[in-house]
Amino acid sequence: MAENKDDIFVELAKARTAAAPLKIETDESAPSSNDDDGEGQLTVDVYQDKDYVIVQSPVAGVSADDLEINITNESVTVRGHREKSETIEEKDYFYQECFWGKFSRSIILPQEVDPEKSTANLKNGILTIKMPKLDRKKAKKLKVKFD
Repeated sequence: MAENKDDIFVELAKARTAAAPLKIETDESAPSSNDDDGEGQLTVDVYQDKDYVIVQSPVAGVSADDLEINITNESVTVRGHREKSETIEEKDYFYQECFWGKFSRSIILPQEVDPEKSTANLKNGILTIKMPKLDRKKAKKLKVKFD
């Protein structure tokens, strides 16, 4: 029995020192990044300050012309496309974690915003969308005019 234990440890040591590309397991039913119909999903931070709901997302490698942002009172959708600048054969990868191709993300906002006064800025690979909050609770006072 001791001989089998030693064999296991020898095999483990060999496995640890052998260089081999890492294959990341994915759900086979999900579209791959090579599939023209598939879209990646952006990671986002959504937060607020006193006056704005703010969405930030890293979109490194994407130009402003390749981004489309749609804002309604209740949601924001970001769509875009990231292109590889060179072709790399599958066998040459050690890790392949970056998403290339189409991506999108839709977010239901926690509060109503004003789409007309919203702004988007792309700086250092970070997309920042600032959307002014609408405060429907504030009552508007009207002065009645007598004719």
